[in-house]
Amino acid sequence: MTVKEIVETLNLKIVSGQESLDMEVTSGYTSDLLSDVIANSKEGNLWITRQTHQNIVAVAKLKDLAGIIIVNSREPDEDTLRKAEEEKVSILCSEEMAFEVSGRLYALIR
Repeated sequence: MTVKEIVETLNLKIVSGQESLDMEVTSGYTSDLLSDVIANSKEGNLWITRQTHQNIVAVAKLKDLAGIIIVNSREPDEDTLRKAEEEKVSILCSEEMAFEVSGRLYALIR
């Protein structure tokens, strides 16, 4: 399943990385700790977090993640958006809580 298909199914808002929406999503990873994501996420994961600072882009790029979903109606700041566009990292936003988004993503991919 691609990031674009997940965006459409979960009704996510695309805030950056339009050109990366065709990436294949292998699974999801939910965490707000950058060190945890670095240690345990896998290439192709879609990362679910409430973090909005620009370091999330660096972690997504380092781990070759399919993208980032920011939950709880939060929006990334301008520095984060700029960095995401430079690095071609998709950032998506949801009004739902991480628990809800994680469950819905799991049901789609399993």
